[in-house]
Amino acid sequence: MHKGFLVTASFLGALSVVLGAFGAHGLKKIVTPDSLVTFETAVRYQFYHVFALILTAMVFASGSPSLMKAAGYLFIAGMILFSGSLYLLTYKSAANIQGLSWVGPITPLGGSLLVAGWICLALGLSKGA
Repeated sequence: MHKGFLVTASFLGALSVVLGAFGAHGLKKIVTPDSLVTFETAVRYQFYHVFALILTAMVFASGSPSLMKAAGYLFIAGMILFSGSLYLLTYKSAANIQGLSWVGPITPLGGSLLVAGWICLALGLSKGA
């Protein structure tokens, strides 16, 4: 078991609940329906990958240590970049900010990191101890 990944997943899970509640109760009053969908996608993917990180932590000792560690860090980085960029895009809409055009291209990079995390998890388990 990897305690650091469990602690990180716990924090990110709590953050998912807080952000989801904010989106459901406060945000919908100040953003467009499209922006709300973007925000909900960010929360949903963050929460899904909290469970992926928990799974990685729980099966850590069963797999290749380097690949399991890579999977965990890829899930964390992917959540930050994928969900974080969507949160920023929602903020941009809510605050009516011009600019931040660099944020959009970060989303697919974050998604790619999440996919790489799943691949590392699968390879790590297949090459496990």
